[in-house]
Amino acid sequence: QVQLVESGGGLVQAGGSLRLSCAASGRPLYSMAWFRQAPGTEREFVAAISRSAYSTYYADSVKGRFAITRDNAKNTVYLQMNSLKPEDTAVYYCAADGAVPSGRSTDYDYWGQGTQVTVSS
Repeated sequence: QVQLVESGGGLVQAGGSLRLSCAASGRPLYSMAWFRQAPGTEREFVAAISRSAYSTYYADSVKGRFAITRDNAKNTVYLQMNSLKPEDTAVYYCAADGAVPSGRSTDYDYWGQGTQVTVSS
């Protein structure tokens, strides 16, 4: 059984930074990703990373500001978020075990419980 536990969310001022972590228990996982969902909106793709970390993909809205990385020895994926904007406010979800890094939520088998990120203006 795979479990994902996110941490690192919080309240930050616009222009600030946060680093999210997602620790996976169980077996090593394939592609992993971050999605986010703001109140009243659909869940949207943020970033994805292949198992080897060779390939990464980003939503246009975060490209150049966010960076996804992983440490397979720790079975953990990270999302470094810089230059945060109020529109980045959302619950951020970790997703795991996609066959390939993808922006489609249906491609992932496991999900964390989410961590709240709030960016004040």
